[in-house]
Amino acid sequence: MKELFQHAATTDGITVRVAVNFLPEQSHPEAGKWFWVYHVRIENGSHEVLQLRTRHWRITDARGMVNHVDGEGVVGEQPLLKPGHSHDYVSGCPLATPHGSMEGFYTFYREDGSPLEVRIPFFPLAAPATAD
Repeated sequence: MKELFQHAATTDGITVRVAVNFLPEQSHPEAGKWFWVYHVRIENGSHEVLQLRTRHWRITDARGMVNHVDGEGVVGEQPLLKPGHSHDYVSGCPLATPHGSMEGFYTFYREDGSPLEVRIPFFPLAAPATAD
């Protein structure tokens, strides 16, 4: 299963895996819109119960424009991960250029209320080249 995810990062026993795919049917290059879908799996390999509370994304397009996205949870959820458990979700990202990248971090909270910042791996967003 792990071979399905092209990118991974581990912080204090928490592994974040990402698989990304370009969606041509949701993209409109003639209108300056390219769209990707990404599948994230968060695996709790620690001995602690953790709750994902917030996310921070750094999205960069091919022009070097950076967009920071902060929010609560992921796709409307703040999952509680017990040791040995995982959480999967799927989301998407539009860009105004055919190439870019994403990276960031999640903030989890331990049962004692202390925060844990977990890295989301860098991953490229690249539309396939098309011939005219």
